[in-house]
Amino acid sequence: MNELDSILQRATAAIEAGYFQLRVAGADAQIYRERVYCYELYHQMRLFWPKEGYPFVLNGEVDKSGHRILGPRGVGGIPDFLVHRPGDMKGNHAIIEVKAPTARDRQIKIDLDKLRRFVRGAEYERAIYLIYGTEAERLIERICEMARSTPGLAPIELWLHRQVGEPAKCLTVLRGSSPKRISTR
Repeated sequence: MNELDSILQRATAAIEAGYFQLRVAGADAQIYRERVYCYELYHQMRLFWPKEGYPFVLNGEVDKSGHRILGPRGVGGIPDFLVHRPGDMKGNHAIIEVKAPTARDRQIKIDLDKLRRFVRGAEYERAIYLIYGTEAERLIERICEMARSTPGLAPIELWLHRQVGEPAKCLTVLRGSSPKRISTR
């Protein structure tokens, strides 16, 4: 599904500054808020989503906890986005998790495990870890380090949306051992 790459690139390029970083009332500051970014990303992706003949739909925050098929496989949780055919286990295309540069190691571990479980246990074809923010290099390095030490890691595409007005791009595919690094510039 090369179309997903194009949709993701066009949608991230369309996210405006107020959704990339939220202004703080009473202060001359802006902060990263993942939910604000994700809701706008969902909106932009839906605007670019093919209107007809496309085999998958985009859903946000589908709670898979207690799922009668996935639960016994060790798959659960609430992914940021799913690209799938609801009700069809053969229609699991992509899981997408999003993080701002302020993410903590515990959150990264949870995301890497969730992405792994959805690929291995729910047979999703793709796992995308989308990092956004102008100061994301340090987070990218931490993610790569953690991926190298994660046993059984499924292939995870590591994407970066560096700046407002620019499209996200895939930097590398994490595989659990020495991910091949592509320049973040």
